[in-house]
Amino acid sequence: PHESKDDAVDWFVELVSEPSIAHSILVLSLAVALGLALGSVKLLGIRLGVGGVLFAGLALGHLGLGLDEQVMAFVREFGLILFVYAIGLQVGPGFFSSLRKHGLSLNATALSVTLLGSLTAVVIGLLAKLDFSVVMGLLAGGVTNTPSLGAAQQAIQDLPQASDETVANVGLAYAVAYPFGIIGEIATQVLHQRHLRHDPAAEVRAMEHAKASEFEPIETRNVQVANPNLDGKSIAELAQLTGPGVVISRMSRGGEQMVATGKSRLAIGDVLHAVGTAKRLDAFVMIVGALSDVEVPKLRGAVSFRRMVVTNKEVVGKHLAELNLIEQFGIVVARVARSGIEFTPQAELRLQFGDRLVVVGPEPSLEQAAARLGDSVKDLETPHIIPIFVGIALGVLVGSIPFSLPHIPAPVKLGLAGGPLLVAIVMGRIGKLGPIISYMPNPAKNLLKEFGIALFLACVGLRGGERFVSILLEGDGLYWMALAALITVLPVLIVGVVLRLWRKTNYITLIGVLAGSMTDPPALAFATQLAGSDAPSVSYATVYPLTMLMRVVLAQIIVLVAMG
Repeated sequence: PHESKDDAVDWFVELVSEPSIAHSILVLSLAVALGLALGSVKLLGIRLGVGGVLFAGLALGHLGLGLDEQVMAFVREFGLILFVYAIGLQVGPGFFSSLRKHGLSLNATALSVTLLGSLTAVVIGLLAKLDFSVVMGLLAGGVTNTPSLGAAQQAIQDLPQASDETVANVGLAYAVAYPFGIIGEIATQVLHQRHLRHDPAAEVRAMEHAKASEFEPIETRNVQVANPNLDGKSIAELAQLTGPGVVISRMSRGGEQMVATGKSRLAIGDVLHAVGTAKRLDAFVMIVGALSDVEVPKLRGAVSFRRMVVTNKEVVGKHLAELNLIEQFGIVVARVARSGIEFTPQAELRLQFGDRLVVVGPEPSLEQAAARLGDSVKDLETPHIIPIFVGIALGVLVGSIPFSLPHIPAPVKLGLAGGPLLVAIVMGRIGKLGPIISYMPNPAKNLLKEFGIALFLACVGLRGGERFVSILLEGDGLYWMALAALITVLPVLIVGVVLRLWRKTNYITLIGVLAGSMTDPPALAFATQLAGSDAPSVSYATVYPLTMLMRVVLAQIIVLVAMG
């Protein structure tokens, strides 16, 4: 029995101390599980959420429960890729419209944070008389931007006077600054909320109301034909007169309703059931005749309506006119819902996987149309795995493409975060790449996002935990961390307060753009939990690509000017 007990102890000690696959999985799982448990505890009215995984990782790393360096690097980067890819898919459908409407102002905000942070680092370096290799490490870690670290190291290595110690100082300062870079951005979100008295739930409602006001709600009107010029004209000819934005789904004659196809001929006294926005419908009534008390959908007739979802891969990406649903089945698509927005369809509308259509027509024809469109809830809820890995592969390729900028000695890359994010945004927008459907159910996106950021934070903590305490307690560690805290917090606080008090920027938009300006995925994860919504992801993704590029470029410029 005694030997058996010793064997069990030896087995356990070997499992937790000797590098192995089982050891790596055990440590990662412990860091994530303990961290999420810690994050669920409310301290001073605040829950860290997924940010608790960073602290759990630091604690386990300090206790010596580390991972193999190559394994840790792979899991960290792969977790980050999963996170940003899920974010890209989420924001893709509305990204380009948001970019057109708000992109300039949001990117100007992010650029101001980036420039102010770089200026803060330079001033601190001059006042504190630090070697600029240390300054560059503190700047890269304070803004949690690994590509700028790589750019700074490369630029320093290219200097004739560079030494191995100088290059090593960049990485050491980065390691000290990185954990507080994450914590500092999260702390500023809380400070903004507490001292400026934001109500995240109210801010989300205000943002949703503002978004909804950009899209007029869809309404219906029953309109009697009284214009003698329309007598004998077809519905298609009427549509040319009234313009796009109104769909005539049904019409009645002699007290009986029927489907209104393009070939249907009008007669004085007919009542048309029209679908569109209030402004479009008011103009439609002025052309056609007058409002009618007749409720066309309630009249007798073999006409029904049905909600269908597009799940047939063969029709995804095709124009609505290409499907020729009216001619084939005698049905009319009255309205379309996509990404929470409902609108009237036009002939050139390209269908996307998951579009929800309201279709009007005879019941047998509706069955045929459903078969053509797919209309399978099961397919809608099934995640498509191939597109995820195809998209990630394309994202890695895009992120690895070097491109040169004037007067910058080293090529610039978007990296393993920027590339997959851009590809996911595009795939989320177009919905289909050849035979590949990029659609993913929201629960699957959320799982991918949370799983990825948890792995990333666990590895960051485990990697820094081993040296974190010793660096703080020995040498200039605490001093460096204090300086890095200034680089992290000052720009975000200043820009955040100015935008909120001067421009009255919505708090949810603000925390998203500030997290993006710091290229800080954990801060975005905390922001979405704080908001109880994915709304911050839109502004984050809007500014992330330009911010990533600017941080890489500025790192090299500072090295050339200050150390060249």
